[in-house]
Amino acid sequence: LQQQAKRFDADIRDGWVTKVDFSGDVHKVWVNDTKEIHCETVIISTGATAKYLGLDSEQKYLKLGGGVSACAVCDGFFYKGREVVIVGAGDTAAEEATYLSNICNKVTVLVRKDFMRASKAMQHRVNKTPNIEVLYNTEIEEVLGSNVVEGVRAINNQTKETHDIPVTGVFIAIGHTPNSNLFKGVLEMDETGYLITEGKTTKTNLPGVFAA
Repeated sequence: LQQQAKRFDADIRDGWVTKVDFSGDVHKVWVNDTKEIHCETVIISTGATAKYLGLDSEQKYLKLGGGVSACAVCDGFFYKGREVVIVGAGDTAAEEATYLSNICNKVTVLVRKDFMRASKAMQHRVNKTPNIEVLYNTEIEEVLGSNVVEGVRAINNQTKETHDIPVTGVFIAIGHTPNSNLFKGVLEMDETGYLITEGKTTKTNLPGVFAA
């Protein structure tokens, strides 16, 4: 992608955008608090960051770089023929469970409430897949293992009973947080922080500023 951009004479630079000023005819963007760039048009494509449970044991394996993931398509191959757990109740969790069921021996889906938020079609697909098991009212209390993931301790939030599930991979599918803090108070966004655009266009509420 970068090579293609260079073919069209894109000027590619490294750095963090730390401040913006879209109040005038010329838009201003600051990089690393020092470099000031002036432009007529800004395209924002900062994406979103996956949400995690925030458990110490979960963060440990995120730092180690294996065993906990928020992307089944990215990392599912590493768990071929193994057993994994997915946390989540929406369409993303259902899609990832279905995807992993074609790679892994068993997929256990942990749903915090007594129902899934996924569409009926996705729920039907999950329920008819023989190597997917859904546990309701269930959350992860701890990710187990020494240097590699060996399982999770699951807790039933109704009965408070716990039991260990032996797995080598934990996939978190509880949504994303948009990377839009930089634009709070500057651009219109919804209650979750996603930038609002006009209809099916990429136009924001300010001229010359677009969100992709």
